[in-house]
This record gives sequence, C-alpha cells and structure tokens, in this order.
Amino acid sequence: MQFKEKYVRENGKEPTLSEIAKELEVEEEEISMSLDAIQDPVSLQEPVFNDGQESIYIMDQVKDSKNTDEFWAENMTINQAMSRLNDKEKMIINKRFFEGRTQMEVASEIGISQAQVSRLEKSAITHLKKNYK
Repeated sequence: MQFKEKYVRENGKEPTLSEIAKELEVEEEEISMSLDAIQDPVSLQEPVFNDGQESIYIMDQVKDSKNTDEFWAENMTINQAMSRLNDKEKMIINKRFFEGRTQMEVASEIGISQAQVSRLEKSAITHLKKNYK
C-alpha cells in the first residue's frame, strides 16, 4: 500500500499489478490476492440501484450457474457411480473425461495398449450408466 500511495503521488495514476509486483519482487498473483484480501466485505443486500420505487441489490446481480442445486445433485450422483468402478476404470475415466486426455495418451501414461484403454473405458461407461440410473 505504501508503494501504491507513493506511486500515485509521483505519477498521478494507480500503478498496474505488474508495476507493483516488479517493485516488491513478487508474483502478480500475490499482489492481486493481497489487494483482494484487504477489501471491505460487501453485503449481498446492499442496493446498487434505486429508482425511488424499486431497488436492485448486489444479490440480484450475482449469478452462480456452476453451483446450482442441480449441479450439486448431479456431481454427487456421478461421484457415487464412480466409486463403484475399479481403480483402473476410475483412473481411465478421470484421465479421459476430466483431464481431457486421448486414449493414446492414457495408454502411454499407464503402460497398456490403446485397445485396452478403449475396452476398459467402454466397460467403465457401461458400469457408470448402470449405476447412474
């Protein structure tokens, strides 16, 4: 904060994250996290607009499409279905669908043929479908 205040006095503008990071000899991410950490919390009930009749609150502006009730339920179901797979099937499904690897990459990583990966993947998907219902 001292550097930031000094910079504003000398240059008449806010320093960039990279300028602060360079001065303090730390990563930009650390600066960003530090600046976020010192912000005062804001209530979701705080109005951001009021036309005299109706108010719009911060809560109305925040939307979390990733963490919906449907997402949580689906995620729990997938985790339960995955828990019923054997270790090799779990590893292949994780690498293929959660890490985005190809069958050839998975085969190379775990030391089996691409055909074996394909067979194990098909078997795992069949088990998942049975357990998912």
